[in-house]
Amino acid sequence: MGRQRRKDTDFPQARLASGANAEIRPSEFGSGSEVIIDGTPQSHVDLADPAYLAFEYVARMGAVIDQLPDGPVTAVHLGAGGLTLPRYIAHTRPGSRQQVVELEQPLVDLVREHLPLPRDAQIRVRFGDARAGLARLPASLRGTVDLLVSDVYSGAQTPAHLTTTSFYREAAALLSPRGILLVNVADGSGLAFARRQAATIREVLPHVAILAEVQVLKGRRFGNLVFAASAEPLPTDWLPRLMAAGPHPAKVAEGREVDTFIAGALPVADDDATDSPRPSSSLFS
Repeated sequence: MGRQRRKDTDFPQARLASGANAEIRPSEFGSGSEVIIDGTPQSHVDLADPAYLAFEYVARMGAVIDQLPDGPVTAVHLGAGGLTLPRYIAHTRPGSRQQVVELEQPLVDLVREHLPLPRDAQIRVRFGDARAGLARLPASLRGTVDLLVSDVYSGAQTPAHLTTTSFYREAAALLSPRGILLVNVADGSGLAFARRQAATIREVLPHVAILAEVQVLKGRRFGNLVFAASAEPLPTDWLPRLMAAGPHPAKVAEGREVDTFIAGALPVADDDATDSPRPSSSLFS
């Protein structure tokens, strides 16, 4: 007798304040579980191996984190999802202090219940809008944060108010002199949104590198680009390490390549910001 197919209602679910439906399902592509919101995979978590980063863009973020100086870090995460990167940092850098800002408490409650955090992880979750939450973080964090990750999506789009020079200035104020900002940007053909995001981030933090799959970076298909930015020059020895870390085929653009990527695109101000492009409904089929 064949194995019976599980019904959608068999999976842990929660209705979010936005009206979206969040659920946790076993991954179809390996071990672990996926957090899915209205049909869009948002996070992958493997409780047995927190160092395993299944999503390509998250693995690229992990590769950047691995290049930070050894030892615990102070990190701020805007957007919780499945708390994948906070788990990764807690596992690979024990003793790290981490703050997470998330709008949807039902999502965090769902994740904590069914994908619990390690008991020794120093991860504090605060609820509210990501940009407003920056101002409510402890004043003692200003100028001390080693890593700030911005990975906020409402459905499958980044809200407009989290894409502007004002927002990035507020985020950069938390960073230590050598602190790193990591931003997940999703875009497709032409990369108009991503090019403006590159210009916007560089307006605030002058040293920028872009990590992406080759075809995504060329604007030939919709996908995720990771922007790494700092007030100080990014160490040049990062580049071969990031390339070697994969996933492949990978590309790291920096220096003049970032100039070419921006190609005259203008930074985004609060009064002309837009949400990130919506991916095709077939992208995650």
